[in-house]
Amino acid sequence: MGSLRNDSVESNSEKQIVLNPREQARILRKIDWHLLPFVTVFYLLSFLPSLGNAKVAGMATDLNLTGFRYNIAAAVFFIPYSFAEVPSNIALKLFRPSRWIPSIMVVWGIVMTLMCLVKSYQSLVVARAFLGLAEAGLFPGVNYYICLWYPRSERSNVLLYSSPQHQSQVCSILICVGIYLCLNFCLIVGAFGGLLAYGIERMEGVGGLHGWQWIFCLEGITTVLVALFSFFYMHNYPETAKFLTEPERLCIIDILKQDSNNLSSRFDTQFIWQAIKDYKTYVQIIIYLGLLVPGYAIALFSPTIINELGYSAANAQLLSVPPFVAGCIYNLRGPFIIGGALVSLIGYILLYCSVRAGPSYVGACLAAAGDYPTVAVALAWAGSNAGGDLKRGVVLAMVIGLGNLGGICSSFIYIDPPRFHIGHGTIMGFLSLSIIMSLFAMWDYNRLNKQKEAQCLAENITDDRGY
Repeated sequence: MGSLRNDSVESNSEKQIVLNPREQARILRKIDWHLLPFVTVFYLLSFLPSLGNAKVAGMATDLNLTGFRYNIAAAVFFIPYSFAEVPSNIALKLFRPSRWIPSIMVVWGIVMTLMCLVKSYQSLVVARAFLGLAEAGLFPGVNYYICLWYPRSERSNVLLYSSPQHQSQVCSILICVGIYLCLNFCLIVGAFGGLLAYGIERMEGVGGLHGWQWIFCLEGITTVLVALFSFFYMHNYPETAKFLTEPERLCIIDILKQDSNNLSSRFDTQFIWQAIKDYKTYVQIIIYLGLLVPGYAIALFSPTIINELGYSAANAQLLSVPPFVAGCIYNLRGPFIIGGALVSLIGYILLYCSVRAGPSYVGACLAAAGDYPTVAVALAWAGSNAGGDLKRGVVLAMVIGLGNLGGICSSFIYIDPPRFHIGHGTIMGFLSLSIIMSLFAMWDYNRLNKQKEAQCLAENITDDRGY
């Protein structure tokens, strides 16, 4: 539901080419093997041990993070992170992805490495602000990068029910799951991050550094090394991909051209303004915001919540793993946003109402299992309804950027341990908002699609994509 035709059309005069479905499937699988490993590693580095893990590992004590100091340090990251995303995606359009994305990673890795030298609350806040600025372009940039290579059907996970003109179901599953896991890879690496934080914490005192300082140091160094490697092996666009033969290149270009309905791919400021003025952009922002507040709360506070349930700090690191794993397992060909949000809502109701550790821990797992899969669905939904390349890049950056402002809210709502009623109640409100706006979007997109179908019939225009 909700795949909407786009504007910014330059020309519809060229005849569409009917391509061999098996050949399309083979080429897309080939692209998978050359693109998805890099995307996966980028997300792995982005979602490795978080500030929440460092807090439980002793950072709060060593830096005297009393009162709202931890909350402020968590929140300050999101201010530059949110507002730098749109300019970053515009820059990605102007510069090559193989230069822009690795450059972002180098800067971000250097800042992360230097965070191991933080000695006070004030220096932590400054470091977090610079980290947010440096890391801002990665998530929207990689999502935009995927949009430049794959047609909307593969990005939005609807191919399982596609017509015979599209790829076979088996290939569809492989491609969709591959892209979907990349868009939602934080589930897997969030779990891995908890395990890694547990191991790194054992390095307490090595080199004169605390265990939590080693968390930042090792992640930062690894990020820089991967970024330097990606400078030489990351591909830019299908038109310039060396791993594709000339027939394969023409084939994928035709697939993307037909999928875009000849939408413009040139740089023009009018497409930026189209993205800004389109009300559907803000509908998607609200949906994403309703999902991001719970998502960041889980990342920032799940070790703290588990610790407050009576577990030791070390066990809290390990017990922060299953909620992320639950989110991954639940995400087998993606529930709809509403279904996932309802599952997460049930989890938070358990957390809100329960006074025992067992049911509360089950609630934490359900909260992650319901919320995290929906994030990728929401982004695919926003991207598939956006328009041409530039407008799509701006829309994705706006949705991710403004949605990430929800991280500021997430940073300040868990202030009443051990039950955290304020935090859980606030998140239930945001999940309900996401459900309501998703229902509105489904109704509105269906209404607009019927209007366009009627217009196409009136003008005797056909489109085999079934919008």
